[in-house]
Amino acid sequence: MKKLLLVCVTVAASLLFSNNAQSQVKIGYFDEQTLLSLFPGIDKIDTLMNSYVRDSLNVEYQYSVVEYQRRDSLFKKDSATMPAKARELAISELNNLYYKIANWQQYSQEMQQSKMDRLLLPYRQQMVAALQQVVAENKYTLVLKAEAISPYIDPSLSILDNLTIRTAIKLKLELPKEWTDAWKAAGGTIPGSTGAKPATPAPKKN
Repeated sequence: MKKLLLVCVTVAASLLFSNNAQSQVKIGYFDEQTLLSLFPGIDKIDTLMNSYVRDSLNVEYQYSVVEYQRRDSLFKKDSATMPAKARELAISELNNLYYKIANWQQYSQEMQQSKMDRLLLPYRQQMVAALQQVVAENKYTLVLKAEAISPYIDPSLSILDNLTIRTAIKLKLELPKEWTDAWKAAGGTIPGSTGAKPATPAPKKN
């Protein structure tokens, strides 16, 4: 299978849409976030993320503050009698805790992003596998991010080149009515029922 390319369009990307380029490649466009929103159970991730912030990150922050205060107090009391190596280690641990607390917002955002990626992984794996099948079956050689192509979209890229819809159909996800109507009006077909849900279970709290 030809390598799948998912790229952003720049101003120079208009060159891709020349007659010469169109004769060489078949272009489709894809919106990952929109497709993810169609998965049954995806809305539960917001609840899991809120629980993660409340029960894990907030608790970790409070613990870090208390632990820093405890260690700082002990260090001020005992540092004068500490061996040089022990003092060096104590200062390093204090500095690490202080840095973590002082930069908590950045740390928290990174941890939340990591948690979100883990929760979305099973959905993304299904999505990527289905998209690769769609690309191979329909012989697309270039896939653009949907949000990046306007206003450079070529008029020849019709709704039938919307690989978000094609991938949703492949996954048997329920489509919005306006998508279904526009797809059929453009001559597209939807085999079987699109109301079936994929086998992926709802994400569990780690």
